[in-house]
Amino acid sequence: MMGKILVVDDEKAINDIIQYNLEGEGYEITSAYDGQECLDIFKSQKFDLIILDIMMPKLDGFSVLREIRKTSQTPVIMLTAKQEEVDKVLGLELGADDYVVKPFSIRELTARIKAILRRNGLESETKGQNTIKIKDLVLDLDKYSLKKDGKDINLTLREYELLKYLVERKGQVISREELLSEVWDYEYYGDIRTVDVTIRRLREKIEDKGKDYKYILTKRGVGYYFGG
Repeated sequence: MMGKILVVDDEKAINDIIQYNLEGEGYEITSAYDGQECLDIFKSQKFDLIILDIMMPKLDGFSVLREIRKTSQTPVIMLTAKQEEVDKVLGLELGADDYVVKPFSIRELTARIKAILRRNGLESETKGQNTIKIKDLVLDLDKYSLKKDGKDINLTLREYELLKYLVERKGQVISREELLSEVWDYEYYGDIRTVDVTIRRLREKIEDKGKDYKYILTKRGVGYYFGG
């Protein structure tokens, strides 16, 4: 099996189509049809990735994601029938790794799944250095983890990849477009708001509250850089 995925959507036809195609790709699929069922299954099993619809009975996807992020950094792709930016931004702020707007193609969804799972399982093997230490931050490339002052900082996969990309290019200003292309691993069609939201989440986790930023800095009109 290529990975174990929990698919959560109250529309059985959509759930069945996703399951059929992903099982054909070699993934092991478990299905849930409402938010509460998703949480019950998630608490009893371990998954490599979750595909999570937003509009569902009992508990909506945002509420489910909040609960999942209390205990786990399992990658989550949000499904939404709405195209309003506020839905995308809220999902990202709550810790979603990606989102797909309905109607979507199975090819697009599969490509995003493969990109996330590939990075989650193989990326660290391509590097010879196991850790990167800058001041009070220690980035572990084998464990996909971060410590600050010796304390664990919980990051989603996407937050980790974004921080890692900036750290490895310390002092170099990186445009939002490059970050979308290199960190998200596919074309985002210019939705640079995705980068801004993830940067804000990272800053909330690693920067000292009430003080000027010292790690992730902004070059106005150009992009971001790591200045630690």
